[in-house]
Amino acid sequence: MNQLSNKLTAAALAVLLMTSASALARDKKPKKKKDQDLSANPLANVNSKQPDKELFDKAMVALKKGRYDVARLDLQTMLNTYPDSEYRMRAKLAVGDSWFKEGGTAALTQAEAEYKDFITFFPNAPEAAEAQMKVGDIYYQQMEKPDRDFTNALNAEKEYRNMINMFPDSTLIPRAKQKLRDVQEVLAERETQIGIYYGSRENYPASIARLQTVVDTFPLYSKSDLALLSIGDAYAGEAHTIQIAPGLPGAVRERLHAMYMDKAAAAYAKVITRYPMAPRVEDARDRLVAMNRPVPEPTREAVAESEAEEQSRQPIRFTDRTLDLIRHGPTVVEAVHVGEPSLDDPGRTLAPSVTKENMALYNAAVNEGKPAVAAATPTPTGANEPPRSDTPSTASAPLSAPDAGTNGIGVSIVNAPSGTSGGTPSGTPGGNSPAADPNAVIKAVGPESTAIPAAEAPAPAPNQVNDIKNPAPASNTADSKKKKPPKADLSDESSSKKKKKKGLGKLNPF
Repeated sequence: MNQLSNKLTAAALAVLLMTSASALARDKKPKKKKDQDLSANPLANVNSKQPDKELFDKAMVALKKGRYDVARLDLQTMLNTYPDSEYRMRAKLAVGDSWFKEGGTAALTQAEAEYKDFITFFPNAPEAAEAQMKVGDIYYQQMEKPDRDFTNALNAEKEYRNMINMFPDSTLIPRAKQKLRDVQEVLAERETQIGIYYGSRENYPASIARLQTVVDTFPLYSKSDLALLSIGDAYAGEAHTIQIAPGLPGAVRERLHAMYMDKAAAAYAKVITRYPMAPRVEDARDRLVAMNRPVPEPTREAVAESEAEEQSRQPIRFTDRTLDLIRHGPTVVEAVHVGEPSLDDPGRTLAPSVTKENMALYNAAVNEGKPAVAAATPTPTGANEPPRSDTPSTASAPLSAPDAGTNGIGVSIVNAPSGTSGGTPSGTPGGNSPAADPNAVIKAVGPESTAIPAAEAPAPAPNQVNDIKNPAPASNTADSKKKKPPKADLSDESSSKKKKKKGLGKLNPF
């Protein structure tokens, strides 16, 4: 009995424990809040049942899965149906993202238009900097190699510059600056290749113009030392051309040669002072030593800056050169990753300006050592001397208003008669003034008389004849009666009429 009672007690305790546990679990279950607002912050992943959010979420899912047409359709439906929705800004940007992710020339063009519309409608939104950055990325993706069309590279440079200037406080500024350095690396490589080509063809003004543009506009270019070295070589080539040119005096030749060599030495010295850690510094030193010119020493700041630039560049590998043969875009691994890219274009150096500079050097070399020619002041020697421009002339002819005799000039010159001064003969007693200088009288070109001759009378018009009242006389009756032409013999011609048979043909019944 004791064992049975113990079992019953244990079973009762177990049932009691299970009941209490279920009661505790039921008490811990949270109650639903009927007054809870699930749409307080729809952009924070809150489960909202708003129709505009449902469309936006559906479009985002389609965009992630690559169904860009469906995503754009849902976004446009939301924009048109709910123009006051709080998702309007994000939906407008997502439309551009759908075109951008789709890719292709037409899709990227449409994406650029959508992003620029977004910047126009929401210029103060934080996403405006992102939209401007993606406009630059559109052209960055379509860039060609340096020896191909550079239009997309120019557009990418302009868009990245606009992004940095318009949104200086954006978090995307470091990325935009690096992209701008990459683009400027491609543009500088193109200009350098063209300048070196002109130098190989001994077209030194064109070569100097291209290379000087690279040095002034793109100081962070990975081959700026090569550009400066090529500028020095171009000036040295011009000096050699002057030295062997025939027909120049020896002194002029030596002066021009010294001027061009000075410019070459300045270019070589800038390689050492601006890019002391570049790989072509030793070539510049050797050229200066060969020219017997002093070799400058760079400053510590220049050494530190050049070293930071060289260490930030990535070395080009064999795989990069191999993929460059297949890849559509350029290779920018050598672009620098430090320093501020140039945001303003200082202006291109043109070949005509270099040619004018060469002409100025030539004139300076020719005129060096010659005394300055002073302007001779004319002194009056007599009455027959022409009048000076700073004193009024008494014999000068007055100007009269235009009349009917002028030939459209507007001003006619009245000539004074010879031997008179102011209209009074010099030999008469009333003429107190001396004889006028005949050289001071300006004679008009053309006939003296400018009067228009009388117009000639026009020829009389012929008398009119009324054809109705005065009919033309009848011609001869013999001529009026024309002979009738003889009738043509149409018997031999084909006709639908039945022809009359002749000769033996009459016997043939058919």
